[in-house]
Amino acid sequence: MMTKKTISASRASLILFLCQMITALEVPLDPILLKELSQPPTITQQSPKDYIVDPRENIVIQCEAKGKPPPSFSWTRNGTHFDIDKDARVTVKPNSGTLVINIMNGGKAEAYEGVYQCTARNERGAAISNNIVIRPSRSPLWTKEKVEPKYVREGDPLVLHCSPPVGLPPPIIFWMDNSFQRLPQNERVSQGLNGDLYFSNVKPEDTREDYICYARFNHTQTIQQKQPISVKVFSTKPLTERRPTLLTPVGSTSNKVELRGNVLLLECIAEGLPTPVIRWIKEGGELPINRTFFENFKKTLKIIEVSEADSGKYKCVARNLLGSTHHTITVTVKAAPYWITAPRNLVLSPGEDGTLICRANGNPKPNISWLTNGVPIAIAPEDPSRKVDGDTIIFSDVQERSSAVYQCNASNEYGYLLANAFVNVLAEPPRILTPANKLYQIIANNPALLDCAFFGSPVPEIEWFKGVKGSILHGDLYVFHDNGTLEIPVAQKDSTGTYTCVARNKLGKVQNEVHLEVKDPTMIIKQPEYKIIQKGGQVSFECTIKHDRTLMPTITWLKDNGELPVDERFIIHKDSLAIMNVTDKDDGTYTCVANTTLDSVSASAILTVVAATPTPAIIYDRPDPPFDLELTDQLERSIQLSWIPGYDNNSPITNFVIEYEDAMREPGVWHYQTEVHGTQTTVQLKLSPYVNYSFRVIAVNEIGRSQPSEASEQYLTKAAKPDENPSGVQGIGSEPDNLVIIWEPLKGFQSNGPGLQYKVSWRQKDVGDEWTSVIVANVSKYIVSGTPTFVPYEIKVQALNDLGYAPEPAEVIGHSGEDLPMVAPGNVQVHIVNSTLAKVHWDPVPLKTVRGHLQGYRIYYWKVQSLSKRRRRHVEKKILTFSGNKTHGMLPGLEPYSSYKLNVRVVNGKGEGPASPDKLFKTPEGVPSSPSFLKISNPTLDSLTLEWGPPTHPNGVLIAYTIKFQPINSTHELGPLIEIRIPANETSLILSNLNYSTRYKFYFYAQTSVGSGSQITEEAVTIMDEGKLAMASRQVDIATQGWFIGLMCAVALLILILLIVCFIRRNKGGKYPVKEKEDAHADPEIQPMKEDDGTFGEYSDAEDHKPLKKGSRTPSDRTVKKEDSDDSLVDYGEGVNGQFNEDGSFIGQYSGKKEKEPAEGNESSEAPSPVNAMNSFV
Repeated sequence: MMTKKTISASRASLILFLCQMITALEVPLDPILLKELSQPPTITQQSPKDYIVDPRENIVIQCEAKGKPPPSFSWTRNGTHFDIDKDARVTVKPNSGTLVINIMNGGKAEAYEGVYQCTARNERGAAISNNIVIRPSRSPLWTKEKVEPKYVREGDPLVLHCSPPVGLPPPIIFWMDNSFQRLPQNERVSQGLNGDLYFSNVKPEDTREDYICYARFNHTQTIQQKQPISVKVFSTKPLTERRPTLLTPVGSTSNKVELRGNVLLLECIAEGLPTPVIRWIKEGGELPINRTFFENFKKTLKIIEVSEADSGKYKCVARNLLGSTHHTITVTVKAAPYWITAPRNLVLSPGEDGTLICRANGNPKPNISWLTNGVPIAIAPEDPSRKVDGDTIIFSDVQERSSAVYQCNASNEYGYLLANAFVNVLAEPPRILTPANKLYQIIANNPALLDCAFFGSPVPEIEWFKGVKGSILHGDLYVFHDNGTLEIPVAQKDSTGTYTCVARNKLGKVQNEVHLEVKDPTMIIKQPEYKIIQKGGQVSFECTIKHDRTLMPTITWLKDNGELPVDERFIIHKDSLAIMNVTDKDDGTYTCVANTTLDSVSASAILTVVAATPTPAIIYDRPDPPFDLELTDQLERSIQLSWIPGYDNNSPITNFVIEYEDAMREPGVWHYQTEVHGTQTTVQLKLSPYVNYSFRVIAVNEIGRSQPSEASEQYLTKAAKPDENPSGVQGIGSEPDNLVIIWEPLKGFQSNGPGLQYKVSWRQKDVGDEWTSVIVANVSKYIVSGTPTFVPYEIKVQALNDLGYAPEPAEVIGHSGEDLPMVAPGNVQVHIVNSTLAKVHWDPVPLKTVRGHLQGYRIYYWKVQSLSKRRRRHVEKKILTFSGNKTHGMLPGLEPYSSYKLNVRVVNGKGEGPASPDKLFKTPEGVPSSPSFLKISNPTLDSLTLEWGPPTHPNGVLIAYTIKFQPINSTHELGPLIEIRIPANETSLILSNLNYSTRYKFYFYAQTSVGSGSQITEEAVTIMDEGKLAMASRQVDIATQGWFIGLMCAVALLILILLIVCFIRRNKGGKYPVKEKEDAHADPEIQPMKEDDGTFGEYSDAEDHKPLKKGSRTPSDRTVKKEDSDDSLVDYGEGVNGQFNEDGSFIGQYSGKKEKEPAEGNESSEAPSPVNAMNSFV
């Protein structure tokens, strides 16, 4: 007894200690703060524990972690250190712990099977990942076997064994015929969980030679096929009926163990004649509601998310007319460990206390073990502040050396849980993270939230003050939140002011001021009012607002909740909206919306537009409601309604609207029935069966609608069969083995009576099957299971109620569900069109293998490597989809001189089929891009040094470089062009024998065997000869001498006198022919244009064929010489020698020549032509 008391007291003191622990500090996600604070590593991403990889692709094992300083990573494999540097196939992603194992270049995934674990470490501790088991997926072939035909007597049971190869993960099994059609399954014939095909009894139609079991390995996207099994059924009469016996499981009892959270599948398949039906019960309890499902025609019991409460005995009973049999399955639910309380990170300050709690449950009870920095705590360095008590670690009086990462491992025979939680001991004075002098603005009578985000270790205490010398805030007027926020639930104008937040702990104190402004609410003090206006008049809506003087409001007007029409008739003033010359379209609801940055208010009014009248004194209004409603001539499908109109209020009644109420289904809800002319006061109404009618009448004139009349007496029509069938009938499959039939159900009183149901019928098209029908409740969908994949069905849906069926419905064609295509396109061929374009051909797949609606073909292609650079690049797959049953497609945008791979897949509504084998092709060489740079340096009197970089995109094998250069004189004329060809392996050149003090222009480009690439241009100047420069400066400029200037003035005066004398003599000399005068003064600017070719010439008659005078600009052969004009049309490419690239783009420039060469010699002093300008634009 004393021992028990001692233990109890110890436990009590522990509980008291835990209750007094300080709550662990949360580190805010402030980026600046996080950069400054040290933090142990935390694993943020890792691969799954059981990681099945594709053996055809690189293996990527993820391990990402964060910490301060950033952690380093290491790995173990099968419990020992994994030296990554010693394996050339293994690399680590930069700034990460993620491993990438290169399998695609000849490696084998099997060589890297094993258990991997990642460790992330920094100076504050080490976090570890789960044990990651790497296993490559496997899809082995079926072992070859000789399959003998099976001869079965009619009525006997039969089991066709599948026995698929063991794969990883296990394959999905299904049975099909040699036409790739799913074999039909039903209560008599069905597939078991083990993949075998069970026949409760065979029939003659079961005879066939193509029972084929398929195994689909999803991970590798492969399908394996077993040898076809032949079944021959022979008849012996009479058939002997027999009571059920179980084909599986065998015996009367069996046991099943399932793990918590998994799906429990129990199966019973029986044989017998007639076919038995299966029923499931749980002994001593009920099957769980909402988690129980029956599959495979009730032969499989499925319970999802099983728990320990689902343990017990489950009995399946197979029964037919001759008796029954049963089997009891004892289910035991075990549990891998699961968390009750996972350990959480602790941030403590020196001297504080804390706890790490790790609680897990399972069946059997899991064992809890602790590690620190990845080492079992029993052999880890001792820490006096730490004490382990089972699933709890207690920390007391921690110091900075107590920082570490702890791992909790909860394990039993069914699995394990591993959690990392760090203890980070920080000594940090208080910090306030909310910006200083932050301004908060709110509207009066609303809550105000003033932030004071803080951090510190130990956790700071927060106090709030108002004003500079105000006292501490407390009381019911304020709410103080744990995160430091001050809440004023109902802020008033006097709440405006400066608020100070103070955070303090034993390491210091800090404060921050924020400002609160409480604004007056915005109000509409004069709202727009309802207006009736005559067409052609004008109307105004007022909207006067009152607002806080510090807020700038904006007023927006809306019409019928939309923008105002763009019309100059709408005039918006400060406090009103005016509409001029009102039209019928202006009728509607107008809303004034007043917005500020803090609030918004609105008010609306209706504008009614009426016809203009010459007697404005008359008051127009909506009519009074009709009255004295009476029902007569009451028949099953019709009735007569009469009424007396109310007063029309000076606007004639244009029509009456009749509404009805169905008191049986929707009491209080009125629906539109019909409307009649305003002169009519009786109407014959069509009625529907099984409706409890009431009627009311509304009068309408140009002003508007009257109030509704009082309701008439009720009239209940008799029930009848439905008059119509549901619409929108469709048949589509959601899974490969089902047909989903959907329709639009009848609405309201279309049912015509009680007990509305639907008869759903279907049969496979063009196979001569009988209709299969089922009657379902008032729903809109029915799912037919066990259908072959993607076959057409005839479908019809017929309505019925308690009184009978609707008329025979129309048939529609639907299809059962699609499945992924089975076959890849074959005979894939690639034809190279040019260096950037390829054409792909393939053979179409047989339509029966598409197993769905053919949507087209999809080409995946990617660049493997550049043949010029000889290095692999990151594979970036591109996709092109070609719709329909196409057998070819173009691949544009390829890179010249590169190696590519592609494959082709067929696409249906379910997805893509398998890929064709990768096809390798290469693009031919193209012309290179321009050299990456051209640098000219080291100028001397007669030489320049040229350096260049190879083209960024060589697009082939470079064979040479070409440098062209020419001098440029002081008048910008270009001298003779010199061309030098340079070997492709050179990167520099020294040009000698150049002229001193001369500017040169250089044109530089690379060449492949295909041709020359784009050129790059530069200019450079040689150094001036200093000796000759000095000699020139000593020469005297004659043009500046005084005697020379005087001589030139005398000569000019003499020439002027001679011109005057000649002019006087000419005027006294009499007449002379006009033609000679014009010849003597032939001005090229006034030459007439010849009509035949538009060139300029002289005045001439038929007898005058003199040669053109010297002043003429056009030779007699009507051609323009090159020295007369460099701007020839020939140089702009009007000829027929233009060239086009293989993709159709124009090459060359405007000229028909390959390239406009720079001008040679000094033939022209004009500016360069547009051709040269384009060539030099780099």
